[in-house]
Amino acid sequence: MKYNILVFPGGTEIGLEIHKGLSQCKDIEIFSAGSDIANHAPYVFNQHDVVPAVSDPSWIDSLNKVVIKHGIDYIFPAHDDVVLALAQNANKVKAKIVSSPLQTCLVTRSKSKTYDLMSDVLPTPDLYKNQEAMEYPVFVKPDKGQGSQHTHLVSNSDQLNELLKEDKEYIAMEYLPGEEYTVDCFSDRDAGLLFCNGRQRIRTRSGISFNSKTVQDNDFIAYANAISKKLIFHGAWFFQLKKDRHGENKLLEIAPRIAGTMAVHRVKGVNFALLSIYEQERISVEILLNKLDIEIDRALVNRYKCQPKYSAVYVDLDDTLILDNLVNVNLIHFLYQCINKGIRVILITKHSEELDQTLKKYRLAGLFDELVHIETSDNKTDFIRESDAILIDDSFNERKAANERLGIFTFDCSMIEMLIDDRI
Repeated sequence: MKYNILVFPGGTEIGLEIHKGLSQCKDIEIFSAGSDIANHAPYVFNQHDVVPAVSDPSWIDSLNKVVIKHGIDYIFPAHDDVVLALAQNANKVKAKIVSSPLQTCLVTRSKSKTYDLMSDVLPTPDLYKNQEAMEYPVFVKPDKGQGSQHTHLVSNSDQLNELLKEDKEYIAMEYLPGEEYTVDCFSDRDAGLLFCNGRQRIRTRSGISFNSKTVQDNDFIAYANAISKKLIFHGAWFFQLKKDRHGENKLLEIAPRIAGTMAVHRVKGVNFALLSIYEQERISVEILLNKLDIEIDRALVNRYKCQPKYSAVYVDLDDTLILDNLVNVNLIHFLYQCINKGIRVILITKHSEELDQTLKKYRLAGLFDELVHIETSDNKTDFIRESDAILIDDSFNERKAANERLGIFTFDCSMIEMLIDDRI
């Protein structure tokens, strides 16, 4: 059976991780929806629809139209507010929700409710109810915040009073100066906790862990089991810990959803997104984990909304497809993208050696629809037939001539990334 999965909203780091987990699964066709604002979803999802934010009164009707349009089987929430909104409105949405029970979503959306529930079984930060009891510095954050938004380290009462004027349902809590960990978990509603492993959050920005490495601590499994006795989880979830000044791990938050940096465990063998769908389908699963120590470091990636139309690609060999005696794998990526789309790929070269032997040496034989092997004195523009072709060549003079005489787009190796289409 093939499942049609809608990621909502698709442009968050959570949504992009769900995409990475599901986009190459043979049983999944993946779609995206999200607000009509600039976001990354249209650059990675082939099919993206606009649906208002869950704060908009029309969001359920708009979402249901997308569900019917694509025959969606499951909606995968990819934002904390959406997790709760979908759980609260599951009976109104015309697809099943990849979610834990409503009560779990309600409790975990509030830091104060989470601490109230868990404080009798786990160490939690001290919450300050009045200013007289505070030991500065204190950490102030919204009770229902996410991604480190509107969080503040406060040094005195004047700073605190200014923040409280903003009326963001702030809570003031003990400042925890130690290392921070996220513990990724997977639970089956019948079999219980099937996976639990931690990662240290080494470098974070806007609440996203940009550098993280897998670690294990005896506390992690003990804390996960304690949480599982208080809350019911269906599929992927995680919790965060931070050490206090005495080195004790204290619970920061729990979330019944995918986390963006779950990638560090996905590449070890735990595809949380796919496992969560299997859990909803009540398919028995087994986890096979490569026992590797992994460190992840994340940076910005460039994707472009500018795909020129072309029916043929002419590509040079020396210093283009073969660069420093190595195959240019970025260019190979693009050429196979063209093959998948039915676009002709033509090698055009002035290679001075035996061409067939060189292609065989670099495992490139059979890649091209046509081989155009010309003399050093020839002009490549004389051999390009299609008016909507493009040329990829390291030679500026060849590119300039093709552009001026034929009016076609030309590219060198540094420009290839603009041609890559990662949408699935």
